[in-house]
Amino acid sequence: MSQESLPSDGGPEHPDALPEYAERVLEVTELIPPGHVMTYGDVAEWLGEGGPRQVGRVMALYGGAVPWWRVVRADGVLLPGHELRALGHYRAEGTPLREASRAAEGHVPRLDMGRARWDGGGYTEGHT
Repeated sequence: MSQESLPSDGGPEHPDALPEYAERVLEVTELIPPGHVMTYGDVAEWLGEGGPRQVGRVMALYGGAVPWWRVVRADGVLLPGHELRALGHYRAEGTPLREASRAAEGHVPRLDMGRARWDGGGYTEGHT
């Protein structure tokens, strides 16, 4: 993915520095309470910049040190390749899940987006 894919922040001062947009995405991720989720689009909307793909790219590149399982697809499908790890976190945190249908591949549940989705309520400090 090209540099143009992430919103421009003027470039880092240090070559090893995390891009400013990535820092902001990771900060929002850390605000999501246990047992709740935000979609990639929700995070972009919260920031007022970028979109779901840009947030997804940040999470793919830099999200390992934050609760990555709390930023999800809008359809509630668990992150392909990470379903079991994410499922362990969801169960430990009490995140609402919908049981998988018999037709679902691997019978992996989905997130119950109606109950699990967090709108940022109760937190406004630093919100732009």
